[in-house]
Order: sequence, then C-alpha cells, then structure tokens
Amino acid sequence: MSRHVVVEADGGSRGNPGPAGYGAVVKDAETGRVLAERKEGLGVATNNVAEYRGLVAGLEAAAEVGASTVDVRMDSKLVVEQMSGRWKIKNAVLQPLALRARDLAAGFDRVRYEWIPRADNAHADRLANEAMDTQAGAAEEGEEAEPEPPARKETSSPKAWTGATGSPTRLLLLRHGQTGMSIDRRYSGRGDVPLTEHGRWQAGAAAKRLAAMTGLGPDVPVVASPLTRATQTAQTVADALGGRVRTSQGLVETDFGAWEGLTFAEAAERDPRVHRAWLGDSSVRPPGGESFDEVHRRVRRARDEMLAEYGGRTVVVVSHVTPIKALLRMGLDAGPSLLFRLHLDLASLSIVDFYPDGNASVRLVNDISHLG
Repeated sequence: MSRHVVVEADGGSRGNPGPAGYGAVVKDAETGRVLAERKEGLGVATNNVAEYRGLVAGLEAAAEVGASTVDVRMDSKLVVEQMSGRWKIKNAVLQPLALRARDLAAGFDRVRYEWIPRADNAHADRLANEAMDTQAGAAEEGEEAEPEPPARKETSSPKAWTGATGSPTRLLLLRHGQTGMSIDRRYSGRGDVPLTEHGRWQAGAAAKRLAAMTGLGPDVPVVASPLTRATQTAQTVADALGGRVRTSQGLVETDFGAWEGLTFAEAAERDPRVHRAWLGDSSVRPPGGESFDEVHRRVRRARDEMLAEYGGRTVVVVSHVTPIKALLRMGLDAGPSLLFRLHLDLASLSIVDFYPDGNASVRLVNDISHLG
C-alpha cells in the first residue's frame, strides 16, 4: 500500500556558526495529520549544515512511517536547489550530508523538493528553534556549572588553536589482528584469510581497551571491512560493547593483484621496474591490482558516508593498513608520501576527529599499549 507524505524541515544556527539545531515534521499528504516529529541540537554548526541535518532527519522519519512518495518542503533555497540537481554542491562539509539524503531518497518511489516561504514552514522552524534553545541553554549551564581552566581547554580540544567549529565525528581506527599472511610478511589484500589464535587474542585485548573507554557502549557504531580478518576483529569489539557490526566495501585493503601472497622480495623479483616505481608513486598499480590513489578515493567516499550517517558521534572503524593510513592522511591533510613513511602495527589503535567545518585533528597514531 502506497503512502504519500509531506516532509517539512528546517535548521538554524545562532551565530553561523553557533549553537545550532534542526527540526523536521512528517505529515500525511491527504489529511495533514502529523505522523512524526524530529528535533536535535547539533553543538556549534552552520545554518546550511543544520538545514541538511533537518532534511536527513525528515527523510529518515518518513521511511520509518512507511512512506512511498515524499514531498519535501523547505525554506532553504540552497538545499532545495542542490537536492533537485540544479545547483552544484561545492562545500565539502555539505557533500556527505547531501549524499546521505540522496541515499535515503533512493529508498522511496518518488521524492519531490519544493521551496516554500519561511512563514509556511512554521512547524519545522518551531522545532528547530526549540532544539537551538536547548543547545544554547546546555552550553550556558555547562559553562557556569563547570568552568574549565584555560590549560585544560588547550590540551583536551584542538578547537582553541585550529579554529575548528562544531561537534567532531571521532573515528577510532583499529587495524585487524594477526593472520598467517602477516606472520610471513606477505602482501595480503583481497585474499580472505582468518585471524590466527594470537590474532584473536589481539582482537580481544583491543576490545577490552575500547570497552573501557569513556562513553563507548552499545550505541557506538562498529564499521568494518567485509574481509574476514577485519570482521572477526570487529565482532570481538562489538561483543565487548554490546553492539553490532556493519560492513563497508570502501574499507577493504588494497588489491595487490599479481603480488597477492608474495613477499616483498618475491614481488620485487617478479616485477622489478613496476615494484620500484610503486614504492614511490601512489598512482602506480601492481599488475592487475589497484593504485594507492584509487584506494584513497574509495576510502574518502567511505569516510564521507560515515560522516553523513554518524555526524558528531564516535565510530569504531576496523580495517587494514592502507585504508587506515588513508584516513590519517585525510586528518593530517598530508600528501601520499605518508603512506610510505607511516608504520601501523597489527591491532593498533589510531584516532582522528573530523569536524563539520572541514577541520580535522589526529589525536593518536599506532598505539599498541593494550597489547603489552
């Protein structure tokens, strides 16, 4: 049975950027009856980010009530024109939010976007303002109740010295545990090998560490490469947190092509010219394989999808050497030489924060203290 709904969404920021929030309401298209409401404070963000978050929340709510066709009505000309495909999305911060909205829209039979005057969007505007009131009030109460000394501000958050705004999405980057291929130091890309007994122990040690971290629990997403060594590690973590694992194809290891299963020396002997070039040029592909530049592009897409879906939250990401290096490279805004100069141990933990304004902060790299 088809269900036609109207989604009205809005978002705002007091300061742009400033304390921000969104509101969304889903109504039956024929009767006008309210089927769902959504509102949330977003920390510090821009108007456009808040408007997109309102759209995403509205589409999610429409899916939850079983909608098949959706009329989206917003007073944001920018969001309506961009989602209708008439304006390009040049702002890198908005791109993952628009991608999330488009993914949601693809689940309906039809979605139509319409600009409406602000006066006609009063319901969503009220919800957004209620969220902003709560957001601003919480910030004021926190400042009065627990004033932070200046020294703590500088050491606990990079905002004071980077200018980053908004609540970051924190990625806890965990490399999988040991496999038989890693013992022999062989190129291990798409080959689907399981953890060794020691690798399972490493995964358990990492899981205990993460479970002991403040704020981590069943609601923390665990996103993993679909390869067995990563999903085994991720499942151990999810079991410790009480959550579940979802996979992302974008987080798989490099396709090493003809070098899969070879040692460094064997690959160099097989293809000396290509191997030598590959060690210094991220655009070079192993025979039949994938270049590091190609890996970087797909990992960036996977990251953008996570930022859109889990914006402002902490996410455990279980993957492999190259994708984790790619995420750290994004956080550092570094060139491809980082791939050849950074070492990551098995079951190591790294942490990077991505802010909604495009800033980022790498907070930890290759920590294996939990394996000691």
